Amino acid sequence: MNIMKFDIPGIEDLDVNGKKILLRVDFNVPLSKDGSTITDETRITASLPTIQHLLNRGASLIIVSHMGRPKGKDDKSLSLQIVADRLQTHLKDAKVHFSPEAIGSEAEKHAAALAKGDVLVLENIRFYEEETAKDKKVREDFAKKITKMADIYVDDAFGAAHRAHASIVEFAEQLPAYAGFLLKKEIDVIQKILNAPERPFVAIIGGSKVSSKIAVLENLITKVDTILIGGAMAYTFLKARGLETGTSLVEPDFFTAAHQILEKADYHKCKILLPEDHVTASEFSEKGKIKKTTDKNIPDGFMGMDIGPKSIDSYTKAIKDAKTVLWNGPMGVFEMDSFAQGTVEVAKAMAKVKGTTVVGGGDSVFAAAKAGVTDKMTHVSTGGGATLEFLEGKELPGVKILDKKK
Repeated sequence: MNIMKFDIPGIEDLDVNGKKILLRVDFNVPLSKDGSTITDETRITASLPTIQHLLNRGASLIIVSHMGRPKGKDDKSLSLQIVADRLQTHLKDAKVHFSPEAIGSEAEKHAAALAKGDVLVLENIRFYEEETAKDKKVREDFAKKITKMADIYVDDAFGAAHRAHASIVEFAEQLPAYAGFLLKKEIDVIQKILNAPERPFVAIIGGSKVSSKIAVLENLITKVDTILIGGAMAYTFLKARGLETGTSLVEPDFFTAAHQILEKADYHKCKILLPEDHVTASEFSEKGKIKKTTDKNIPDGFMGMDIGPKSIDSYTKAIKDAKTVLWNGPMGVFEMDSFAQGTVEVAKAMAKVKGTTVVGGGDSVFAAAKAGVTDKMTHVSTGGGATLEFLEGKELPGVKILDKKK
């Protein structure tokens, strides 16, 4: 299955002087437990090049984003006021305003008063159930209440590109629409490695469940030379092959799918590496008994928590020889230091690759940061579900509509 080739319009040469730009970003940032502090501002800084470019060219911005899952309710703990305040610290020469609503007279008054070079952050778009409504007419009517405040729509929210929501699709239908630098880079980088990679091309696929990665594996088998499988999903493959997996998480309903993936890989001459040994624990914590196995089997009463030394050696060797590496999903329970080595070593091996290295998916991004190698990667994707669906070869509504408008 070939991924679609998109050539979406960008903002590089767009005349925005004196125009109001409706800018959709993904400022769905993590907050501290008490909600008072942004704990990771990566999603904000990732869109700064787009924001600064538009402001420098004489535009004023009306920023739209979601945060969390308020399910159409006005949840003050998920207000974007905190994001507007943080954005102001990055934009020294612009005044950042905040509207406590996204539609209505107050939002319109704020938008109308925007001076050239100023920014207005609208309240969390998901406070409105119309944003995510299944009925397209409902989404269209909702979008009109916001798009009438602007001249041009720019989408820089790759993390939401897989959602057919009003601020993603209907905004683009109702205004001249373009992709911001971040969205365009995400699409261009992933497209390039899936359609014309330098070889050898190695994919590292981890995570807890085979069920969530079946479509990704089936698509990648036809494109990559080697797939390294880690995380709890590896135990379903091993159990399906008749090996002992102790109390590890396995998905019996996907044994057949695991066999079919291995057979399809053989057919396409794609090499799949599974763990040769493991770091195991008597319980899902660092407090229980921890021991390393010497082979692929996991003893009774123990669960796999990380790949072992032999697996690390074979995986890092495969990565070392690669010219293109794509990583989606950790090798173990890396959040616990006792089970982080496999993931950290894989990240460090990627950092040494003299070629293209792409990290996609939330856990992998956190793992790269834990290993201290984020800045050594060619590209670190801001998308979670969007990256996964793109790797599966699915159409992303937010990309499809921009391609259509070209």
